[in-house]
Amino acid sequence: MLMLRNLVTSLFEHEQIKTTLPKARDTARLAEKIITMGKKGGLSSYQRANGFLLKPQLTPKVFGTFAKRYADREGGYTRIHKYGNRPGDNAPHAILELVDNPRDIKFEMTARAIGWEVLSKKLGTTGPRELVNSGVGGVESIVSQEQQLGPKDRGHLRPTTRWNLQKVLRFRNPESVSILGKKAEDHIDTLLAQPVALKQLLDVNSEKSESADETPLVGPKALRIRAGQKLPGGNQSTLRLAQGALGKEPSSRPRWFERRKLGIDRSALWGQL
Repeated sequence: MLMLRNLVTSLFEHEQIKTTLPKARDTARLAEKIITMGKKGGLSSYQRANGFLLKPQLTPKVFGTFAKRYADREGGYTRIHKYGNRPGDNAPHAILELVDNPRDIKFEMTARAIGWEVLSKKLGTTGPRELVNSGVGGVESIVSQEQQLGPKDRGHLRPTTRWNLQKVLRFRNPESVSILGKKAEDHIDTLLAQPVALKQLLDVNSEKSESADETPLVGPKALRIRAGQKLPGGNQSTLRLAQGALGKEPSSRPRWFERRKLGIDRSALWGQL
């Protein structure tokens, strides 16, 4: 029990911890009970929560910050993200976090999904070179529109992304719409800058003289397209990329003349840069 009390205390202190999956589930159950005490208020609840936490200075945070943040929520104050297996004993890892915390993983991943899908849609009508020069704007207005749409309505985003967008913004303040749009625009800029940076690094490496003393902080290998990675505006699905050589690939040339790298998205769209 002392271990779980320590995990709950660390969760309230940092609002995001990493532990094994069984411990994360037990910690989430106890943390939600303590937050419910904070929402109820009263001297009795305060004394019980203060006796449970290993750091008494966190009790005002539970009865103040968390009670105000989750005032409109009826439950579900924690979220568990599975994080693979731990090296060594192969125990299942997980990230346990408080919902709507300043470093909310679901909020960050939803912003990246929005940026990826908006860029993919823009590439259907505009070339990548023009987008690199002018950028992609109006993402905040797209977020505001998608927040009002239903599950069967047609919009700029896929239904699953729209559903996640509405979930992460449901209990947040109105300023979160602009924050989410800004994060999506930042991810769009990253996606547009990656092929340009890769091309420049390859040019620098090809023209590098022997007298060069400085080496770049990031090499071309760190920016190259990885196997199974789908590019925005690509013409192949992620499932097709994951199949690699096992999937049927129509080709006019015999296979023994091809030198292919499995799972790489060869979309001709990004070759225009």
